[in-house]
Amino acid sequence: MISTEEAIVIHKLLITQFGGIEGVRNLEGLASALDRPFTTFDGEELYKDGVEKAAALIESLIKNHPFLDGNKRIGYVLMRLILMENGLDIEANEESKYQFVISIASGQLDFDAIKEWIHKNLKRE
Repeated sequence: MISTEEAIVIHKLLITQFGGIEGVRNLEGLASALDRPFTTFDGEELYKDGVEKAAALIESLIKNHPFLDGNKRIGYVLMRLILMENGLDIEANEESKYQFVISIASGQLDFDAIKEWIHKNLKRE
């Protein structure tokens, strides 16, 4: 699980490296997005594996805009961190990754389509 503090540090690093506006717009929204992949109901995890957890995280971060800027960047990076924690990663070209995050941001990809894209571009570490 990625803490709020860790996400803010990673966001700051991304903004420093690639430019943009640093800062959190909605701290509760950020905490909620980070918690979503680990949500349970009646003692059962709602997101069963690394791909589902990664999909839930990127969807929440990109669509809910908890940061002032760089939500797509932080969403993609944290998605990959969740995958890597599970021995997985993404193997796709830059254009495909760009279209992926833009499609999430524009509402063209829902949770199931995000999972599908991840599965299609998944590699085992």
